[in-house]
Amino acid sequence: TTNCAGAAKGTTVAYDESIDRDSSRLDAGQGLPALPGDIDKMTSTPQTLLDQAKLPVDPRTCEPVYPNQYVKVNNVFEVARSHDLRTAWSDKHPAYTILDGPSGTGVQDMFTPEINSTADAAGDDWTTVNSLTKQYDSYKVTAVRNEIDGYDHSRTRHVGVPAIFGLNFQTVSTAQKLPTSGGKTGGYQADGVTPGPLLSGALDYVDQQVGGLVGELRAQHLDHSTTVILSAKHGQSPQDPASLTRIDDGAVLDGLNGAWRAAGHSGDLVAGSSDDDAMLLWLTDRSPAATGFAKSYLASYSGNGSGTDGHAKATDINGKPKSYTSAGLTTIYAGADAARFIGVPPTDGRVPDLIGIANHGTVFTGGTKKIAEHGGDDPSDRDVALVVSGPSIKHARWTAPVETTQIAPTILASLGISPAELRAVRGEGTPVLPGTRR
Repeated sequence: TTNCAGAAKGTTVAYDESIDRDSSRLDAGQGLPALPGDIDKMTSTPQTLLDQAKLPVDPRTCEPVYPNQYVKVNNVFEVARSHDLRTAWSDKHPAYTILDGPSGTGVQDMFTPEINSTADAAGDDWTTVNSLTKQYDSYKVTAVRNEIDGYDHSRTRHVGVPAIFGLNFQTVSTAQKLPTSGGKTGGYQADGVTPGPLLSGALDYVDQQVGGLVGELRAQHLDHSTTVILSAKHGQSPQDPASLTRIDDGAVLDGLNGAWRAAGHSGDLVAGSSDDDAMLLWLTDRSPAATGFAKSYLASYSGNGSGTDGHAKATDINGKPKSYTSAGLTTIYAGADAARFIGVPPTDGRVPDLIGIANHGTVFTGGTKKIAEHGGDDPSDRDVALVVSGPSIKHARWTAPVETTQIAPTILASLGISPAELRAVRGEGTPVLPGTRR
């Protein structure tokens, strides 16, 4: 919203396609005349494509809160800009202006074609058909190639090569989640390790695209002065198809709200939720009694999967009913325990009131269109690839655990900037990745 009048207290903060001016368009409502062919002309300041009326409102100022204003600490792009270095990034929603950071100065050239826009005449978006995801990712690859050549993402202005730039690939993600696409089976094979045919093709595609970008760096004589970091924000769970249990979380939460009202309360208990392969709930009543009620309800919620037993429907990899217990959860943190699990005070206004750790294989969805998800605590979510290649880095394999949070200080160190300029590094003592120091 754009003011405090009528703004709901405790509103869900959604920084995704839902805040676009027009999420049905690849340009998010900019109005380019020849999509998708002219998507390279999309603005480099996509915050102008966000609908203020769809943003949460700050109760102190009664002003809309943009994605970058919601973040509490600075990032590598902002630090680079403070040293007069150029920055660029390509990602999947205009909401990724969150990378501008609290200062609003982080990314100079931001390219964010809307991935959940309509991609073909059938009405598919770019995530529902893997070949479309490849086409979508190729737009971002072209943008980065233009930046390697010293231009902005649209190749209309020569601005110099950014000091920090890159992109997010979605092709592997959709190949992990789609049951089938283009006649090929998605996800992993029965062993939970070997990529299936769709995922194998997706990995080959990304390999080729990354190879092409490295080749462009070489052509511009930048390969001996550029560090390339390849990783992922998350994995997907489950990888082994036999463990998949898709549970209709909408029905589970409807049941929880119904039980709350039946106990003599007015209105729903659940104010907002985020359920993929974890369950995060924000409640209208944050008291110990209410959080305990929610925890107890979910812990005792079990079904045979049919959806006809008064409990939520659940299906296996073949779409057949599959039984479950405790709403598909293995551990439930509520109230102060949820805050303690995250590492914040119970008074924190953003911490979920309930955090449900899913059983391995649980995916919360009302349908059968996906076979894996992310956002949870499963090892398949958290264990990701991480490759760092650069002129000062010796070939080695590190087997000790590291975290993706170490990428940010590593980027700054590779530029000769102190990682301590990141407030999160100062607060948490995050080290650079081993073997990457100059």
